[in-house]
Amino acid sequence: MHLETTTNKHGRPFQRRTINAYVNAGKALSNWLGASQHVNAAGVVLESFTDVDVSTLNHYFRWWYETKDVPKSQDGQGGYTGGVNTQQRNLRPLFLYLADEYGHPNPYNDAKLQRYAAPQLGKPKTLSEEFVQDVLSITAWGPERRDFGTVRDHALLRVLTEGLRAEEILNLRVQDLDLPNRTLVVVPLKGQRNSVDARPIPLQPSTVKALQRYLRVRTTHPLAESSPSLWLGTYGRKPLRYKALYWIVKRRAEQAGYDPDEVTPHSFCHTWAHDLLDAGVSGENVMAIRGWTSPAMLRRYGADQASQRAINAVHNLGDRYS
Repeated sequence: MHLETTTNKHGRPFQRRTINAYVNAGKALSNWLGASQHVNAAGVVLESFTDVDVSTLNHYFRWWYETKDVPKSQDGQGGYTGGVNTQQRNLRPLFLYLADEYGHPNPYNDAKLQRYAAPQLGKPKTLSEEFVQDVLSITAWGPERRDFGTVRDHALLRVLTEGLRAEEILNLRVQDLDLPNRTLVVVPLKGQRNSVDARPIPLQPSTVKALQRYLRVRTTHPLAESSPSLWLGTYGRKPLRYKALYWIVKRRAEQAGYDPDEVTPHSFCHTWAHDLLDAGVSGENVMAIRGWTSPAMLRRYGADQASQRAINAVHNLGDRYS
């Protein structure tokens, strides 16, 4: 309830996924405390969060690192799977709350708290043109592909190719579409984006057509009139959540003959950035569309194919000397 009635450091309500992440971090700590008789530096058996001191947190985070942070290199990937750095960040609001409401000393203010750095991330993987085309073809409009689920999934996949984050897509309302002008609008989700106002997203003609078809079949949904959410579930279910979008992407990739482990909804964001940069769209324009204020984000999203784009750019110059 506390997180649902307060705002973040940017003065905006917390996103539901953020709230869930903070709550789950607290539950994980609670489960650890209840699993065995831990004692803090004062010799007190830990029974609640207010018994937790800096030595307890150091013990907990070391346990998390040793048991949860499994190197992804075992799977041929970089970084770590457990995310002790994320766990450490997600627990911080709990102890800020306890300090504000109950005067409990905040262990995060103690210099003895051991900090864990975020894992070094490798280059994000860009989806190939063949992959995107094949996945789109699975749901492409046709005589036997006009049911609600197929038409919706195709529109979803098309919107993913426009570079939106999963949360931005799932938060779309019907009124956010401006299809005559080939745009839709999204409200920035985090404070580092360039405005608290909605920003327009230019759409490809094929995306507009896919959305028009989806809006037609959407009128047959039981919640079509009562729900403002653009994306509704199959069989009359409520609006889509992230888990549903995640599995839609995985399932359609597998149907197209690809390994579903190689793609997530966010993969399309990196691919979008590469596509635009490769087509000659300026970095300034890419940043404006995505709502980025830092060039670091542009470099991050365009990293995977940066060398190939540079090679293509030089080759396109032809002979520089006769």
